[in-house]
Amino acid sequence: MRKGLIVQKYGGSSVANVERIQIVAKRVVAYRKKGYDLVVVVSALGDTTDELIELADKINAHPPEREMDMLLSTGEQISVALLAMAIDKLKFKAISFTGSQVGIITDTRHTRARIVKIGADKIRQALKAGKIVIVAGFQGMTPDQDITTLGRGGSDLTAVALAKELSADECEIYTDVEGIYTTDPRIEPKAKKLEEITYDEMLEMASLGAQVMQARSIEVAKKFDVPIHVRSSFSEKPGTMIIKEAKKMEDVVISGVTLNKNEIKITVCDVPDHPGAAAGIFKELSGGGVNVDMIVQNVSHTRKTDISFTVPRADVSKAKRITRRASSKIGAGEVIVDEDVARISVVGVGMKSHPGVAAKMFDTLAKEKINIEMISTSDISISCIIKKKPAESAVRSLHEKFGLGK
Repeated sequence: MRKGLIVQKYGGSSVANVERIQIVAKRVVAYRKKGYDLVVVVSALGDTTDELIELADKINAHPPEREMDMLLSTGEQISVALLAMAIDKLKFKAISFTGSQVGIITDTRHTRARIVKIGADKIRQALKAGKIVIVAGFQGMTPDQDITTLGRGGSDLTAVALAKELSADECEIYTDVEGIYTTDPRIEPKAKKLEEITYDEMLEMASLGAQVMQARSIEVAKKFDVPIHVRSSFSEKPGTMIIKEAKKMEDVVISGVTLNKNEIKITVCDVPDHPGAAAGIFKELSGGGVNVDMIVQNVSHTRKTDISFTVPRADVSKAKRITRRASSKIGAGEVIVDEDVARISVVGVGMKSHPGVAAKMFDTLAKEKINIEMISTSDISISCIIKKKPAESAVRSLHEKFGLGK
């Protein structure tokens, strides 16, 4: 008797070697024995994606993005085949598919494509035939059948999108930690595992540097109300449920503290203070596919202005090149790139109705003698750009100040 359909996703650390692939196979089979239909999304083995990026860099420092997708998509193809073989050895039927084979159609934006639609007919046929379906995460194809990838952490997006398309009962995200914590437990051992967290809080935490899940996958889960269970592939313990509304939501002011060291700050000096100058810079960056985050502008009495903004570290070469070109076009001055920065953030839906969160955060950083270079806020988060060296100490201080410890 079938109990329902579960979509599971296993990250690179969960399938890092033969032994771990065999452990995953046993876990998947255990669910099958309980009567569940299973679609299993798998990332590339361990550090395979990073190794492929390094390999490409040795050949060409600025490779065509289409060819990068062609290269990086091979990592998941290895994983799905090996997991299917491991399940077959346990005497259960399994079949592996690439993203393109199961009909994951994306736009044409290589290296960070967006899913347009999913066919999933092959998955449904395989499930009907009693097979465990293994799908390569992180990838799809354009309408013209070019292979694309979905950006860093894209296997999360594959799993959530398939869970929505197949109307799965639950989407389980398996990782190397036991759930979502109040901060990174490797930085603060007193970090506490959360039993549940809202989509909004998780989206904010993922966007601000928490590396447990890809932010875009949370956007899809929130939009279609897909229940997500984040848990460890090395433990049977329950993890963290990501849901629409958490219990006792108003009792908790701050849910977590995040740290992101993968951003850089770019400053354009002496920008002419007239309409359209800033637009000239950011239109060029947008056209080049660079995501700009925090922006600060200071206007001086000389009628010139400095504009500072942050971009992901992965975009640094492209961002520098485009910004210098844009600066020259609008008659601005020097472009300064600062890679020695980190973003520290506090997140919580409770701060909407609790004044004084910003004051407490700034006071804590001041007592640590940490200078704030940039500030941005949303309804449920406050972020500061600071230097990298004191960043981890700042995480621990804020975590303690907001009473998030065990």
